[in-house]
Amino acid sequence: MSSSFHFSTKGHKLLVANRGEIAVRIIQTAKRLKLPTVAIYASVDSTAPHVQLADESVLLRPDDDNLASNAKGYLDSEAIADICVRLNVTLVHPGYGFLSENADFARLLESRGIKLLGPS
Repeated sequence: MSSSFHFSTKGHKLLVANRGEIAVRIIQTAKRLKLPTVAIYASVDSTAPHVQLADESVLLRPDDDNLASNAKGYLDSEAIADICVRLNVTLVHPGYGFLSENADFARLLESRGIKLLGPS
């Protein structure tokens, strides 16, 4: 027995809340599904492949020159949720690590009408 899964990407936009190879793979898959993508990035990642591949990219903590704290932007739930609202993002893929198992992040997104593609 064959099962098929149908998901319409119409009206959706995906933010990838991760970086590196995992973000690249998620963005490549989204592009095959014709799902618009948003990458977030710290200043140290400004030329990273996931930033270049995404349809839109947003710098985390643009006024922070401290590289160590700048990278912590990937953990800033409020900032990421605000980016989602500002860019009309409807779906967030957390990748692994960072926010992927953060229940508070899942609830925050849900409170703003955004679906986390991960555990609740």
